[in-house]
Amino acid sequence: MVRKAIARKIASGNKAFRLRGHEVKRIEAFSDAVFAFAVTLLIVSLEVPKSFEELVETMRGFFTFGICFTLLMLIWYEQNIFFRRYGIDDTLSIILNCILIFLVLFFVYPLKFLFTAMFSSFIYGAGNSPFSMMPQDSSVLLLIYGSGYILIYLLFSFMYLHALRKQEELELTTSEVYDTKTKLYSFYILISIGVLSVVLSQLLPENIAGSAGFAYILIGPAFSIFYSIRSGKKKIFFKIADE
Repeated sequence: MVRKAIARKIASGNKAFRLRGHEVKRIEAFSDAVFAFAVTLLIVSLEVPKSFEELVETMRGFFTFGICFTLLMLIWYEQNIFFRRYGIDDTLSIILNCILIFLVLFFVYPLKFLFTAMFSSFIYGAGNSPFSMMPQDSSVLLLIYGSGYILIYLLFSFMYLHALRKQEELELTTSEVYDTKTKLYSFYILISIGVLSVVLSQLLPENIAGSAGFAYILIGPAFSIFYSIRSGKKKIFFKIADE
C-alpha cells in the first residue's frame, strides 16, 4: 500500500517518466520485511525506563533513532523509485537487491553506534557516556560507516546501469534515458563523497580523524549544483531536438 501510494507521488513528480512497476514484486515485499526488522534493531535494545531520569535519557536517544530511521528510509525510497520506474525483477536485479538488504542489516548497529556516539554528550550528559572510544577508534568507525555507505550506493549504480542496458526492452524514451543517467551520476557523486570521507579518516591525525565525517555535508551543495546543470542541459537538449 505504501509503495503504491508513493508511486503516485513519483508519477506526479516526473510525468515524463512512465512507471513500469505497477505491482509490488516479491523481492520488494521481502525487502520491506527486512527494512522493518532493521528499524526494530535500532530500538530493540531499549528497556522500559524505571525512573524519570531514565525516561528523559531514553527520549533524548530518539533523536539519534530519528536520524538512523531517516537514513534507512532514504535507502528504501531509492529502491522503491527503481522498481516503480523500471519494474525489473530478473536474476541480476534480485541478486543486487539481496546484497543491498544484507548490507542494510549488517550496518544497522555501526550506524546506530556512530550517531549515538556523536550525540552522546547530549543524550547522557557530559562525562556520563557509556561509550568507550579511543582517539584512533574514530577513523575505524568512519571507515566502517563509509564502506557500507559506498557499497550501498555502488549497488544502486549497478541497478541503474542494468536498467540502461535494458533500455530497448523497457522501451525507455530519450527523456527517460536522460533521467536514468542523471540518477546514475548522482550516485557517483554520493560514492565520491563517501570515498573522500574514508580517505580523510585514514590520512588525518588521530585526534582530528573524526572531522572526516563532515565531508558528507558536501552532498547538499554538490547535488544543488549537479541537478541545476543537468536540468539546464536537459531543457537545451530537448529544445534543440524539437527544432
